[in-house]
Amino acid sequence: MSIAEGIAKAAQNVVNMEANTMQIFSRNPRGSGFRSYSKKETDCFQKIRKENNFGPLLAHAPYTMNLASPKESVYEFACMVIREDIVRMDSLFIENIVLHPGSHTGIGAGAGIENIIAGLNQAVTGKESITILLETMSGKGTEIGRSFEELKAIRDGVIHPEKIGVCLDTCHVFSAGYDIVNDLDGVLEEFDRVLGLDLLRAVHLNDSMMPFASHKDRHAVIGQGQIGWEALLRVIEHPALKELPFYLETPQDDQGHKQEIRKMREALGV
Repeated sequence: MSIAEGIAKAAQNVVNMEANTMQIFSRNPRGSGFRSYSKKETDCFQKIRKENNFGPLLAHAPYTMNLASPKESVYEFACMVIREDIVRMDSLFIENIVLHPGSHTGIGAGAGIENIIAGLNQAVTGKESITILLETMSGKGTEIGRSFEELKAIRDGVIHPEKIGVCLDTCHVFSAGYDIVNDLDGVLEEFDRVLGLDLLRAVHLNDSMMPFASHKDRHAVIGQGQIGWEALLRVIEHPALKELPFYLETPQDDQGHKQEIRKMREALGV
């Protein structure tokens, strides 16, 4: 997942990995800078995705963005980033942009959620084509998004809820205490009851280095973590999920991801 290397090159790397969708960072994931693309590069990017029948694409907002923060400078930066990046990614015809909701750093989840709502309201006009996805989180520290109810509270509070969806991260929900290994149906039924499965637009497919309900966010290679190969295959094949785009965020290079993708395709017969 990269944006520094160029969006057309990133798209070609996806083809080389035998994948048919991609996730990029909307800007430097641990900073504030972003790269502007020439018309030649964006035209090449669009040509590659069209010729290779890419599914819905996903942009990831930077980790430095904290819309829940009570600190004025941090909050103003987050508001600026999400406002700018929604426009920038929408101009590239990327279908979804995902963000970590944020950490309240001591003011309480309720106050943090109010900050997130206000930040989204100043960024989302309702005229965008892109959908903004709230990511399910592991719940480490003061992180918001550890429960489906917290994500619902955010969406319910915004002016344009029709522009807000959800990205389910398998590592995060497992670490948050949703048992996708032994009760995937029950977890998805709970998601449907609280949020509605129609709001689920993408899946981050990651194994977890950390045990169930540990509230720690450490991704593992598919089949080499606490969730395991068989459980993650059940996620991919589940009737409620199988038509969604899946994005790997495992600790691998491009060759490693290619091997993961090939192994999953062979197991699924696709």
